Amino acid sequence: MSLNVGLVGATGMVGEEFIRLLTKRNFPIKSLRPFASEQSLGRSIELNSAKYPIQILEEGCFDGLDLVFFSSGDDISLEWAPKAVAAGATAIDNSAAFRMNPDYPLVVPEINADQLKSKDTPQLIANPNCSTIQLVVPLLGLKKFGLERVQVSSYQAVSGGGKPARDELLAQTRIHSESQSTDPVVDSKPDKFPHQIAYNCIPQIGGFNDDGYCSEEVKIMNETKKILGLPGLPVSAFTVRVPALNGHAEAVWVTLQQDVRRDDILFALKNTEGLQVIDDPKTNQYPTQVQASGQEDVFVGRVHKDLSQQNTWLMWVVADNIWKGAALNGLQIAERLFL
Repeated sequence: MSLNVGLVGATGMVGEEFIRLLTKRNFPIKSLRPFASEQSLGRSIELNSAKYPIQILEEGCFDGLDLVFFSSGDDISLEWAPKAVAAGATAIDNSAAFRMNPDYPLVVPEINADQLKSKDTPQLIANPNCSTIQLVVPLLGLKKFGLERVQVSSYQAVSGGGKPARDELLAQTRIHSESQSTDPVVDSKPDKFPHQIAYNCIPQIGGFNDDGYCSEEVKIMNETKKILGLPGLPVSAFTVRVPALNGHAEAVWVTLQQDVRRDDILFALKNTEGLQVIDDPKTNQYPTQVQASGQEDVFVGRVHKDLSQQNTWLMWVVADNIWKGAALNGLQIAERLFL
């Protein structure tokens, strides 16, 4: 089967990775219809030695498409993703617009691909938040032991904020290097972050609510329960933006309902689809963000028992937030449907 595919947000960071992954994974493309803003008109996207001109969103633009990936903002997805479905396509949306809507599945294929309808039924599917995806993959491996509570602290790369955020870190680093100063303060006003990101950590991703949680934390806490089908699971999250270029890391505490040996924990994790275990800390073997960048799997290491909380295990979880955390997961959803 060869598919007519649309890509909304084709010139963004995630959109560009979609293009790379379509080639890397030999996804069966009959034609590509890339969409972006008017500023990108006149440009083309190259895929499999063919060039496809950038188009803008307008009435009828999805006609004849089988599948449309959305990698744009919530407002665009809210307006246009239902129109893609109405035109007969399946829409896979990477925004937060539909994630917590009970009418739409929130899918990580390794966990809940059974929620997908037939490929012959046009449907709208929500792609989860990047930091949620890498968290639920190892939780899937431990679910059989009973999940009592999950606590997570994330350390998220600037690529999660898109090209402008990445460029801000690079610019601040360059300015500081050129100054040859030992003072960590950079003489550059932050734009994409609330504070300087170079040589700094910012305990905020998104805006804050009245309870003191930022929006990224709320996404993790709510989406994890929906994906795992455990609405009563207590999940607590604290998110931090760090000056890494790509790849998110998480320190995770998982309290189980059973008393389990470490060997059983490792065996369960090693046999979880989409998860690689790197765990020999005495020889400095554990996953890092640099190591995970450009890789398709989620990585876990430093698995050890919490000595202060019964049946609680600590682990370090790392993944490429643009690949498995966004574009790759969306593409894997499409593969489950159509291939």
